Amino acid sequence: MSSFWTGERVRLRGIEPEDWQWFMEFDAHTHHQRSLDVLHPPRSAERHHAWAAEQSVAAPAGDTFRLAIEALDTGELVGSLSVNEADPRTGRFRYGIGIGADHQRRGYATDAVVLLLRFMFGERRYHKCEAAIHAFNDASLALHRGLGFVEEGRLRDHEFFAGRHHDLVIMGMTAPEFTERHPFEKL
Repeated sequence: MSSFWTGERVRLRGIEPEDWQWFMEFDAHTHHQRSLDVLHPPRSAERHHAWAAEQSVAAPAGDTFRLAIEALDTGELVGSLSVNEADPRTGRFRYGIGIGADHQRRGYATDAVVLLLRFMFGERRYHKCEAAIHAFNDASLALHRGLGFVEEGRLRDHEFFAGRHHDLVIMGMTAPEFTERHPFEKL
């Protein structure tokens, strides 16, 4: 028996208290913080530990949640993803993903996103996924284009960091567009 949450390269799982050190190391890289969000002040090891412990017991808020991405070949934590906004009435959700620098360009993000979209489209009945990506993040833009996302718009000078404003690219994919590339399993 295989798990729905296991792909070809990764397994999506809940965050465990012992994952705190990985998140602390991830947050230590300015590039990682900025590619996902904005630069935050440093947090103590104890604060990272408390955060991971909180995440490990937190119940999803509706269809918003955060998962760890674990490499199948090593069992190592390589990233995380989260559904940030989910609106069942409109059938739209937004998500974010981060892969550690040592684990990028190995197909982990692609595999993790396909698992997430299969769940949100095929099990939760959402119709559309949106991703907001900084315009300078060429790797993320290429990832999303490769998955079949379409650029839907650009919010000019939308985010401020590193001393200037940056554009935010909005990309989207519908459930039919996803299933055309990744058909659901026949039961």
